[in-house]
Amino acid sequence: MLTATQTSSSTAQADQALLAAELASFCKASADPLRLQILRVLREDSFGVSELCSIFEIRQPALSHHLKILAGASLVATRREGNSIFYRRSQLCQRPELEPLQSALLDAADQIELPVEIERAVQALYRQRVENSRAFFRHNADKFRQQQDLIASYEQYAGTVAEVLRDAPITQRLLALEVGPGDGSFLMELAPRFERVVAVDIEAAMLEQAQARVNKAKLSNIEFIHGDTGSPALSRLSADCVVINMVLHHTPDPGQILKDAAASLAPGGVVLVTDLCHHDQGWARESCGDLWLGFDPGELTEWATEAELKDIASVYLAQRNGFQVQVRLFGRP
Repeated sequence: MLTATQTSSSTAQADQALLAAELASFCKASADPLRLQILRVLREDSFGVSELCSIFEIRQPALSHHLKILAGASLVATRREGNSIFYRRSQLCQRPELEPLQSALLDAADQIELPVEIERAVQALYRQRVENSRAFFRHNADKFRQQQDLIASYEQYAGTVAEVLRDAPITQRLLALEVGPGDGSFLMELAPRFERVVAVDIEAAMLEQAQARVNKAKLSNIEFIHGDTGSPALSRLSADCVVINMVLHHTPDPGQILKDAAASLAPGGVVLVTDLCHHDQGWARESCGDLWLGFDPGELTEWATEAELKDIASVYLAQRNGFQVQVRLFGRP
């Protein structure tokens, strides 16, 4: 029969052996130029296996081998999007002892200058994601509300979003910016709360719907911009509030949208985000034009942190159909 001291010693030895194995796995994963380039590409976004194959011009079996090694070292994590598996950098280290090493590795990987052809492939992929989203809304603009109602109708979350906006610690209410206003429903909430409101959308057909609603309501303080969040016209704004309602899961690069929103903020301004929590309903891609099946709350927090925003408030709403909506308020630290 083992004594307590012997048991403790055996446990410590096993733990040290496991640490050595994990360290070896980590070193193996980082000892390949292609795997380092994969980590570099995954710095700010998630990509599916087929997308990564296209970016690196590599066959799927070979890429899957590299991804398996990276995943085994906890350098990448996976999430299921319907029938597809997407990879992103892992934010959690296997052990506290390895955290400094992982941080140093990723910092070094971020200094890698990717070959021009890889940069071009990434940008081409983003353009294709944008075009897929635009094509859906271009062909389904007249059915926008019906498509939205399949998952979460505006009425189910609008009241909560309005309350969060009402209570937001905004120093002044001169200008509000709404990204992707849809049919213009929330513009009706913004118009009486701010002196000036700007609405931006990449799809002209959707802007026309929003403008028709505004004209019908005879509101004179709302302007419309046809473009994306990277448009020069938006970079010159100084918004007290940026609203992004049910938009991020339609965008090719949600993290960049939050960075653009933060860049448009005035001192003391806030970013109000409403979106779906992560789900596994793959039919939403075809039926609703979704590029992403919602997001884990931690993902939004991570993107906000990268955009130099802090978490102010969070509200979560369960839908009767099983979907969950998150309403998040971010501001400058």
